[in-house]
Amino acid sequence: MKNPFKKKAKPGDNDVVVNSRGKLMLRVRRNRDYYLMLLPALIYVALFCYAPMYGLQIAFKNYKMSLGVTGSPWIGFQNFTDFFNSYYFGTLIKNTLVLSLYSLLVGFPIPIILALVLNELGGKFKKFTQTILYAPHFISLVVLVSMLNCMLSPSQGVVNTILEMFGLERNYFMANPDYFPHLYVWSGVWQGMGWGAIIYLAALSGIDPALYEAADMDGATRLQKIIYINLPALMPTIIIMLILRVGQIASVGYEKVFLMQNDFNLETAEVISTYVYKRGLVNSNYSFAAAVDLFNNVINVTLVLIANKISKLVSDTSLF
Repeated sequence: MKNPFKKKAKPGDNDVVVNSRGKLMLRVRRNRDYYLMLLPALIYVALFCYAPMYGLQIAFKNYKMSLGVTGSPWIGFQNFTDFFNSYYFGTLIKNTLVLSLYSLLVGFPIPIILALVLNELGGKFKKFTQTILYAPHFISLVVLVSMLNCMLSPSQGVVNTILEMFGLERNYFMANPDYFPHLYVWSGVWQGMGWGAIIYLAALSGIDPALYEAADMDGATRLQKIIYINLPALMPTIIIMLILRVGQIASVGYEKVFLMQNDFNLETAEVISTYVYKRGLVNSNYSFAAAVDLFNNVINVTLVLIANKISKLVSDTSLF
């Protein structure tokens, strides 16, 4: 019996499909070198980003290593409920958002300003300045936190020595919870601002020199060139980078926070990522940690979609 709901094929539909496949294969053959270069990245993403998603189901289970992922009993949203009702929930959300928003408000515009300044420099001084600003990016987080501990040491630290010279009391900055957000954010800005400016410098290098020549003929000042030429050229890149940064608001990398943590500053230093590490790996509560991390990633994806939608409504630039 024929299916009455089956869509009837129109004349030429098969030809369209064949032609589309033929065009796709033709593009692949023409650009096979580029596809081969892309293949290792695709394999990496498939193995380390998509394949592990199979294990997300333990967030909805009471995972036991002896029973395995499939053999562990389902408990539904119990892990999520336990997290939402936990004593640390409010503190974790607050600390994570404070560090993320603080880093966004301070760390996002500084590379843009730095790129605009470097673009105005010239000659060997520009290359020397870029080298100095790029260098902190290659310092490991362990070394960076060790530098902070040495410089801010209450006994022999440079900062406290200077404070004592001016008649001020020594302070144990790393143990003070009020100083933790500032130390975390500004050390990150110092380490990443030079490297973060690279993409904006690349966008500035693509500006047509004729625009500057026309501005010179009109008598435009250097500041006017920045406002009316450089900033509009940077705007698409700024929007894309802002959307990506908004998608990381609910995430704070645990490595640096964990290294800067101590028993005295946990009031402001404990964030979602360090909590997941401690509950999941240290306490072997894998199901609970997976649920918390899944909640965190869902928030990030939602923020990316919202930011992308807003960008699409107010401008012509968006991720998708």
